[in-house]
Amino acid sequence: MKILLIEDEKQLADSISSYLEQEGYTCEVALNFLKGDEKIEVADYDCVLLDITLPGGNGLDILNNLKKRRPEAAVIIISAKNSLDDKVKGLDMGADDYLAKPFHLSELNARLKSVIRRRSFGGSNELVFNEITVTPSGMGVTVKGQPLVLTKKEYDLLLFFLANINRVITKESIAEHLWGEEMDGVDSFDFIYSHIKNLRKKIMEKGGADYIQTVYGMGYKFAKK
Repeated sequence: MKILLIEDEKQLADSISSYLEQEGYTCEVALNFLKGDEKIEVADYDCVLLDITLPGGNGLDILNNLKKRRPEAAVIIISAKNSLDDKVKGLDMGADDYLAKPFHLSELNARLKSVIRRRSFGGSNELVFNEITVTPSGMGVTVKGQPLVLTKKEYDLLLFFLANINRVITKESIAEHLWGEEMDGVDSFDFIYSHIKNLRKKIMEKGGADYIQTVYGMGYKFAKK
């Protein structure tokens, strides 16, 4: 799962980012309005954690720009401003939740999981695709009832496919989703093939079908053949 944190307090941003990385998320950070607005223009995220008061602008303007570009985008506002007006305005503009500072990181994680589940999987605690069942809250996967042991990248890759059933996903999109800014300067995507090969093999070893299709010259698609 890929998260964008737009927060100007560097110590808090580092703390949140480190915690989320330990919880298995890929987390990118923007410390001001301009950087945050740039990031939402060039990449898609499973959820954006957005402060309202930012150097260079108002976080609600980023929310407005994001919703124009991706109305389905998940957003949690995190702000020291605990006024009713800010909360109502943010929610009216399309934010999914509002968390006032200070807050416990475990509460942020719970809210994050709830929003992503609601947005990506229709609020269900499980995502079921034929014989494959994913439980996002516990990062569990089964195939025909048998536990499927995946690495973090394989798990994130499977979720990315399941959130984009029947859509062609480019190698660049997969790399950006799984590695974020770490992909800057990479000129080969051969490692993506390795992850896809391993994921396909593990699913089929448990009796699952081969749903990962190669769309030559474009990328990959997860779909029934």
